[in-house]
Amino acid sequence: MEYNKVTPEILEELRTIFGERNVLTEVEKIESYAYDEAGKQWMHMPDVVVKAENEEQIAQLMKLANRELIPVTPRGAGSGLSGAAVPLYGGIVLSLEKMNKILEIDEINMVAVCETGVVTNDLCKAVEEKGLFYAGYPMSVESSYIGSNIATNAGGAKVIKYGSTRSHVLGLEVITPTGEKLLLGGKRRKETSGYSLLQLMIGSEGTLGIITKVIVNLMPAPNKTVDLLVPFGSFDDAVKAASNITRTTKVYPVAMEFMDIFSAKVTTEHLNLPPWPAQDKAEAYLLFTLEGKNRDELDELAETAGSACLEMGALDVFVASTKTESDKLWNIRTKVGNVQAEIWPHVLSGDVVVPRSETAEFIGRTKKILEKYSGLQETFVGHIGDGNIHPTFMDTANRTDEEWIGVSEKLYEELCLLGSQMGGAVSGEHGIGLAKKEVLRRSLGDYPISVMREIKKVFDPNDILNPGKIFDLK
Repeated sequence: MEYNKVTPEILEELRTIFGERNVLTEVEKIESYAYDEAGKQWMHMPDVVVKAENEEQIAQLMKLANRELIPVTPRGAGSGLSGAAVPLYGGIVLSLEKMNKILEIDEINMVAVCETGVVTNDLCKAVEEKGLFYAGYPMSVESSYIGSNIATNAGGAKVIKYGSTRSHVLGLEVITPTGEKLLLGGKRRKETSGYSLLQLMIGSEGTLGIITKVIVNLMPAPNKTVDLLVPFGSFDDAVKAASNITRTTKVYPVAMEFMDIFSAKVTTEHLNLPPWPAQDKAEAYLLFTLEGKNRDELDELAETAGSACLEMGALDVFVASTKTESDKLWNIRTKVGNVQAEIWPHVLSGDVVVPRSETAEFIGRTKKILEKYSGLQETFVGHIGDGNIHPTFMDTANRTDEEWIGVSEKLYEELCLLGSQMGGAVSGEHGIGLAKKEVLRRSLGDYPISVMREIKKVFDPNDILNPGKIFDLK
């Protein structure tokens, strides 16, 4: 597709639509919109950044972009890890950061209605004040936007009990690539009315429409919780214990995470925190949360879960006795990625999902693959409750940026295809974006991609909206 550039005349039209202060062209102001958390290796500069304040502006923008054949890349907080918000063909970046209002917390229907740019954590806090709970909780909860969570079907630690973001979305308002408005779903919880365009939009990574308003399901505030940290001498023992915990307690943990010994050591040392227990013997840790009605039930659940871990070879069981202790444990898990980025100049992080039973096997086979590469330090963390693994690789050979891109792309392609071959998928929660287009095609085959292309053409005949993501249209 041949796209046109943003001319001075089009800039004037954009200023008329969005206002002078919401149209950015200076390099120093738009450079940060040229990449996301996937890294600057995917960087592409836009011609202009516009900041929308309402859906009418977005509709006008899309009609202008179609008329002039200029690509538009929607962008939330830029916290994605696959390059989905990168303006591959330049053009216009549409920032949704100003559409950040929580419009309604409906306690009767137990839903929240908000604009797309609301920070997920702000929504969680607002509904908590009403005694309610929003269960869609990615690990980037303090930075990511609710609309972006929906656009990528974000996951996170609580998927094992509550499901991914898709499970909590009841309604959307969407501006299509041609500037039309779609009202999908609503405050209702049932619907059998033809094809579900609502579900199609969720996880489409901004290629089929621009989410402007969301309606999400709320739940009663959860009961009391307890956190357990359990070291294991092998990943295999940890995987077996993860299943045994659920079978023996007869409840799904609220969250169930794993970390390898390297990530635990590096993170605690870098943050000047006390070492985790059994660091001289452990290969992996389970960190999980159980929910109960009262302290007696929690104590019983913790004891049962601890016994289930010991049966599977746990080296010990540590129960957080206070909220402060729990927060410290989870702080280490959530800070792993930040610490790695601060220590190593080149870090490759992503995600692969496999059946939970294959987690240890996947990690073992990944280590075999790594024998072909020199100058890499690997580490593994993830959501063991649903088999979502985050293999991360740090460059210890001082490669140039160009050398690192070559190595990292080849390595991650191998790992993603391995996960797919083991009954999994090339992404569990981070999405496809730019980074995994080719590996998605290789894992699914040509026919499923061709079906996706035809769907894209129906919504976006000029391939204007977020082109070049998930797959190439031609």
